[in-house]
Amino acid sequence: MYEDLSLYMIWRDCGAEIANAVARRMVVAPQRPGGQAQFIEAPVPPGGGLARTRAWALERLGEPLTVERLAAHASVSVRTFERQFRAETGLPPARWLLQQRLLLARRLLESTDEPVERVARRAGFGSPVSLRTHFRRELGTSPLVYRHTFRRVGSQDGSGD
Repeated sequence: MYEDLSLYMIWRDCGAEIANAVARRMVVAPQRPGGQAQFIEAPVPPGGGLARTRAWALERLGEPLTVERLAAHASVSVRTFERQFRAETGLPPARWLLQQRLLLARRLLESTDEPVERVARRAGFGSPVSLRTHFRRELGTSPLVYRHTFRRVGSQDGSGD
């Protein structure tokens, strides 16, 4: 209850984007209809020998990115890249890439009115079907329900509709 009031006050004073970020940090939805997955970001610690390649990949999430392409950018073999990447991030490259694409899709759904088809392409999923599949598997909801949940916080009258 107090969390809801706090989030409303943050939304009113700072806007929907910050309120949504705080809600994720608190591991709650900005408005809770009940029975939904928790939406939390999993940041990767900065630095490490592959930080430049991770930053490069983040700028190209909409493009096809393979482990081979990432390793080539880092100027190391695929095997060395995979080992070093896992040591730095705690994740295999493909899993990290999926998480980053989901984070981008979530930000786009929260902050734009772009159709799901465009969000899917910009985030590197290729198709809305792929985006929906990954969203459902990872977040337990659909992109449209997610958008509705996080956009309700930003409604002008504060009523949530």
